Amino acid sequence: MLSADAYDLEPDADLDGMAFRGLDLTGRDASRARFLDCEVEDCDLEGVVLDGARVLDTTWTSVRAGALRAPSSTWRDATLTDVRIGALTAFASTWTRARIVGGKIDYLDLRESTVEELRLEGVTLGDLDLSHAKVRRLVVVDCDVRRLDTTQARLADCDLRGARLRVLEGVGGLGGAKVTRDQLLDLAPLLARHVGLVVDD
Repeated sequence: MLSADAYDLEPDADLDGMAFRGLDLTGRDASRARFLDCEVEDCDLEGVVLDGARVLDTTWTSVRAGALRAPSSTWRDATLTDVRIGALTAFASTWTRARIVGGKIDYLDLRESTVEELRLEGVTLGDLDLSHAKVRRLVVVDCDVRRLDTTQARLADCDLRGARLRVLEGVGGLGGAKVTRDQLLDLAPLLARHVGLVVDD
């Protein structure tokens, strides 16, 4: 593993087997960069731009940012552990065999994304936006989710039983998800409203 510095993050960078540890990476532009078998640990990523970046076999540990841009990015065999991010803007991205473990993300924007396999474990999520996304094999384990948006999402083999949901939008996009009996009871009013049922005792 090669030690990296902030200046290694640049547009179209080819980063192979590099370790970013304890660095201030504020505002760096890594658009279209390729991370392969890299480690990013205890770094300040405020304002970092990852538009179109490819993140492969890479770990992100204890990183922090108020805002992190990653639209149209690719995350494959990547793990984010104990991150603290205000807004991770990753619309139109692709996630394959990825994991997010622990930490907090106030807004995880996966609108119009393609998720082939994503595991969320022990994460506190303010907003999880899956609107217009194609999601297959999403597993949520022991996560607080303040708001989930599945508007016009296409879900398959998704396990939401470990999500403590507070607000749900786009209930019509939940088809293909697995929930608990208690979650179903909580969702009943939304489901009734969605199909136009009138409940009159």
